[in-house]
Amino acid sequence: QVQLVESGGGLVQPGGSLRLSCAASKSIFRINYRGWYRQAPGKQRELVAAITGGGSTNYADSVKGRFTISRDNAKNTVYLQMNSLKPEDTAVYYCRVVGTSGDHWGQGTQVTVSS
Repeated sequence: QVQLVESGGGLVQPGGSLRLSCAASKSIFRINYRGWYRQAPGKQRELVAAITGGGSTNYADSVKGRFTISRDNAKNTVYLQMNSLKPEDTAVYYCRVVGTSGDHWGQGTQVTVSS
């Protein structure tokens, strides 16, 4: 059973930066999709950023130019670099990896942007 473990969340002031990591407990074959999602209190979970197996990326309009998704295949890890954070970025962030072994989600990491 593959487990995804997110880390890097926390409390940051507006304008600050955080880097989220999502590590898989073991290799996932033929990954064709990695994504970061977030869910704020009282809201639906939304896609923040995604990267395909071929390296194509897409971002929510609200984070374009501020967030960057990347991957390290050797480490089975996907990252989300978040810069110029805003209070509206406050949410629980989840990673998702889709491969031949299935559709895997992490447990989430809290990001709070507040002064």
